[in-house]
Amino acid sequence: MAENHNHQELQHTAGSGWAKYCPRCGHPLVERYIEVEQHVRKICSSCGFIFYLNPKVVAGAVPRQGDRIWLVRRNIEPSIGCWTFPGGYVDLGERVTEAAIRETYEETKLQIRLDGLLNIYSYAKAGIIVAVYRATVTGGVAGPTPESLEVSAFELRDIPWKSLAFPSTREALSDYVQYEASATEGPH
Repeated sequence: MAENHNHQELQHTAGSGWAKYCPRCGHPLVERYIEVEQHVRKICSSCGFIFYLNPKVVAGAVPRQGDRIWLVRRNIEPSIGCWTFPGGYVDLGERVTEAAIRETYEETKLQIRLDGLLNIYSYAKAGIIVAVYRATVTGGVAGPTPESLEVSAFELRDIPWKSLAFPSTREALSDYVQYEASATEGPH
């Protein structure tokens, strides 16, 4: 499958048209300019509640085992059938690092140790922020789960670039390959 997915078309777009009613009292939301914030916000027409629209946080990891990294072929939309690193939404009350470890296990059956933050990816027209970590496999036996059609280990030269799920997948794996190349070269 070719990478033809656009974050703008995915479920968490940055627009606010869907927010119509106050989550506290159920009255209609209206757009008003807030002088202190210098920004237009959705505000409840009855109780005055300001409905802040913030991005959701996604945590992921690029798990390395020997000279290979583990990727999953998605079994859920969006981008079903495409490859990505394991990752998913951070739950309320969960640390981002914990979510990266949990999501990796949920999607691969592998236990990991996080080795450091690879990078953070965000897009103006998508309502997500993606934090991706470098990781090392410490245990488990890789296998598909309800969220993954397939779990496979790839040498960096064999990453399925034409079948990646999201722009963040491509950017993170490109950053990972660059990180590994600079780590291999060492100081000059």
